[in-house]
Amino acid sequence: MVVASTSMKVDMVSPEAVLWSGEAEFVVARTMEGEIGILANHEPVMAALAAGTVNIQAGEDRIKATVGGGFLQILDNAVTLLVDEATLEED
Repeated sequence: MVVASTSMKVDMVSPEAVLWSGEAEFVVARTMEGEIGILANHEPVMAALAAGTVNIQAGEDRIKATVGGGFLQILDNAVTLLVDEATLEED
């Protein structure tokens, strides 16, 4: 029996730097079509990110970033957020 993974690889990258990279269980982002919630093993998606908030649940850690737009790719249990600009918020 094949057991599906409960986490996925997530990378948030701006033109200046890798802002966050790691394993996460859940990602919420705002696209031009509306908000998307992403769990592990999601179907492939390409979408334009709208300005707004990206939330990443990584174990006990919650990462929150305000982004100015960009692109989102989901492929092979990995989420890549290519953001124009972003500010990571600390809890």
